[in-house]
Amino acid sequence: MALRVVNRLSRQFGLGSGTVAGGRVALAIDPTLLQKLSRRRRIVLVSGTNGKTTTTALVVAALGSAATNNTGSNMPPGHVAALVASSETFVVLETDEAWLPTVMSQVSPDVVVLLNLSRDQLDRSSEVRVVVEKWRSALHHTNAIVVANAADPLVAYAAVSQIGSKVVWVDAGLEWSGDARSCPQCTEPLDPIGEWRCVCGFARPHIDFALGGELSGPNETVPLTMVLPGEFNRSNGAMAVVAAAQCGVPLRLGAERVGQVQSVAGRFTLRRYNGRTWRLLLAKNPAGVAALIDLVREGRDVVVAINDHVADGLDPSWLYDAPFDRLRGRRVWCSGDRALDLATRLDYADVEFALVEGLAPELEHNDVVDVVANYTAFAQWMEKSEPC
Repeated sequence: MALRVVNRLSRQFGLGSGTVAGGRVALAIDPTLLQKLSRRRRIVLVSGTNGKTTTTALVVAALGSAATNNTGSNMPPGHVAALVASSETFVVLETDEAWLPTVMSQVSPDVVVLLNLSRDQLDRSSEVRVVVEKWRSALHHTNAIVVANAADPLVAYAAVSQIGSKVVWVDAGLEWSGDARSCPQCTEPLDPIGEWRCVCGFARPHIDFALGGELSGPNETVPLTMVLPGEFNRSNGAMAVVAAAQCGVPLRLGAERVGQVQSVAGRFTLRRYNGRTWRLLLAKNPAGVAALIDLVREGRDVVVAINDHVADGLDPSWLYDAPFDRLRGRRVWCSGDRALDLATRLDYADVEFALVEGLAPELEHNDVVDVVANYTAFAQWMEKSEPC
């Protein structure tokens, strides 16, 4: 009751959707509420540095129906709100990677989906190797089926520690390998590309499912064609289809359902602003930029919007690890609170740039323009633009 009252008041006074505020109040009253609400429900947790929101939505699509925290509130208060809002038996929860061990200890998940791990918002997050060790400890005794991306050595190191439970290994590919240069087991240099292996014996595990032109499994190979753009979304789709298969959804049916998803939380959608059409893309860290770079490579212009609010992370030094040099030959418009930092980074990369006053530049052509924005910049675009 307290959760619903707080949520209603939050919406009434324009303070947001209320999911986090209501969840916090409810957990303050009963710290065991998440555990209680998850009983007799089939829980799928989705975690990783990149792709959590999209993969969560794709798992829901593959299942056909499920409760979920589709507001993006991916910590216990948001999970509580999602569980209260729906009585569905299946629940798919996007889970912040730092909070995954805590959530696992409270909800006893049926399936845990592990996508990838890389550095993210270092001003308020642990180094990635710290997160790996926490995952490894939490997974050591779980009874959940773990669907793990074997292409990421850090994920493999965390998941291989399990005792008495099943790991389903998926070679879903890896867009960013900058944080897996050394072996997580012995620290010797590691080539994370392809069938990676270390001199200490730590190596890519035997693959159960592989994503190539199609999604191949032990008993079946199915086509996986996505409406969502980019190979990274096919990777997210493959992980979602395999996760749904562990819940009883036939592989082919899951792939068909996932292939019909057109957008997730406004990402990859076309929007109208200032008389022209823009395609909105979210990138919050080097791995995200690396994944999107091929999508924005073609065309005349691209807008990159970087803010430094709490949700974005206050430290923009990650810009120097992102592969902006691959945009040489393009003109990049820099906007957001950290436009000057971005411009400096592009100058070092020998990328042509211009600063934007306000949300968007004035352009002479009428082509669709890509907007790559981090969290709060993306939210500003969503608020001020309209659907096409």
